[in-house]
Amino acid sequence: MFRRYFFAILASAVLIVSTAIQSSAQTGQLRGHVTMKQADGTVLPVADVIIDVYRVDIPSKTPFSTKTNKKGEFVYAGLQYTGDYVIVASSPGAQAYWQPGVKAGRDVDYAIELLPGDGKHLTLEELKTLKAASGTGAATAGGAKETAEDKAKRAELIKKNEEIKAENAKAEASNEIIGRSFKAGNDALKAKNYDEAIARFDEGLQADPEHPGAPALLTNKTMALNSRAVDRYNAAVQSTDDAAKNAGMEAARKDWTAASQSGAKAVAMLKALPTSTDAAAANSLKVNLYFALMARADATRLFVTKVDQSQVDLGVNAYQEYIAAETDPVKKSKAEHDLAQMLFDANAFDRALVAYQQILEANPDDLNALLRAGQALFNIGAINTDKLKYQEAANYLARFVDKAPDTDPLKADAKAILDALKDQENVKPVKTTTPVRRTRKP
Repeated sequence: MFRRYFFAILASAVLIVSTAIQSSAQTGQLRGHVTMKQADGTVLPVADVIIDVYRVDIPSKTPFSTKTNKKGEFVYAGLQYTGDYVIVASSPGAQAYWQPGVKAGRDVDYAIELLPGDGKHLTLEELKTLKAASGTGAATAGGAKETAEDKAKRAELIKKNEEIKAENAKAEASNEIIGRSFKAGNDALKAKNYDEAIARFDEGLQADPEHPGAPALLTNKTMALNSRAVDRYNAAVQSTDDAAKNAGMEAARKDWTAASQSGAKAVAMLKALPTSTDAAAANSLKVNLYFALMARADATRLFVTKVDQSQVDLGVNAYQEYIAAETDPVKKSKAEHDLAQMLFDANAFDRALVAYQQILEANPDDLNALLRAGQALFNIGAINTDKLKYQEAANYLARFVDKAPDTDPLKADAKAILDALKDQENVKPVKTTTPVRRTRKP
C-alpha cells in the first residue's frame, strides 16, 4: 500500500511534497514481490526469479519478461491499462506459479509465494493447458488443479488487493484535499486573513487527521491562531466598550489556548515519525520539526503570559527545545530573551533572574538583560522584604543607566526605581565588574 507523504514548512517557506505518479489514460505499472517458505517456516524474498507477463485478452505469444531484484521485487512500466494479464513466476528449486486476473495501473503489489519444486519454466502452451485444466487460479507446473488451500490463498490475495485499492483511493482523495487546503490556507495567512486560513487548515485536518502532512497544517494553523489572538487582544485593549473589551479578551485567550495545543500536537506528530534513511526525507523532517518548534514556542509564550501563568514549565520546555534546534545566532539570542521575558511576565521572577543572568554571562553589556535582571531583583526584594535583593537590583539598574542611551524610553523608569531605593530603603548602587552568577537553569 502506498501513502503519499509530504511535509509543508511555513506560509513563507516552500512546501515539501512528494508528487503523485499518475497513471496515464493508456498505460500503467504492474509490480509485485516473490517470497518462498523455507524448511524452518520462515518466508524470505527470492532474487532472480524469472517473471513472465502474458497478455491474455488478445493473442500474445511473447511475454514481457524480467527478474526479481535482491528484495524479490519486480516492476513493469507501460503495460496497457485495459489489458488482462497473467503473471508466471519460475525459479530453480521451486514450482512454477501463475497468477491470472492481473491488471496494470491499479497500484497493486502482487504477492507471490513459491513452493519447493523442480524449477520448471512454464511455456505459453503449458500455461494454456494448466489454465484449461484448473479453470481460474494458480497451479503448479505439473498440471495439478488448484487445491482448496490455493483457492483460499488466492481469495485472500484478491481481498487484500481490493482493500489496498480502496485505501489508495482514500489516500488519493485526502492528498488532494490536504494539498488544496494547505495552499489556500497559506495564501490566506500571507494576506493576514486569519479566519480563512484557520478554516482551510481545519478542512485539511478533517480530511485525514493522521496524514503525514497534518503536522504542517497544524504548524501553520498555530501561527494563524497566534496572529489572530494578537489582533483580537490589541483590539480589545483599545476598545472603550466594556462588553466588547471582555469579549475580545476572551476570544484572544481561546485562540492562544488553541494555538498552544496545535503547536504541541504538530511537534509530537513529527517526533513520532520514523527516521528515514533517505537524506532528503530526513532533512525535510528536520526542517519541518524546526519550524514546528518555533511556532509552538511563540504560541506557548503568549498562552503562559496571557492565559495561564501556572503553565510556566510548559513554556520553558517549548523554548528550550526550540533554542536547542536553532542554529542562527541572532534567532537563538532572541529566543533566549523571549524565554526570560516570558518568565518575567508570568511573575516567575526568580527564574527570570536566572535566565537574564545566563544572557549576561555571554554578553555582560546586554541592556535588556541588565534592566530586567534589576527589575526582577527589585520585585523579589519587595515580595520578601529583602534588602540584599534591593542592593543587587540597584547594582544592575545603575549599570543599565550608565550604558543606555538617553533616547532609551526605559532609562527614566530605571532612574525612578534607583531614586525610590535610595529614598525609601537607603540603598545605593555599588560598582560591580560582573553580574550575579546564575544558580540554576530556568
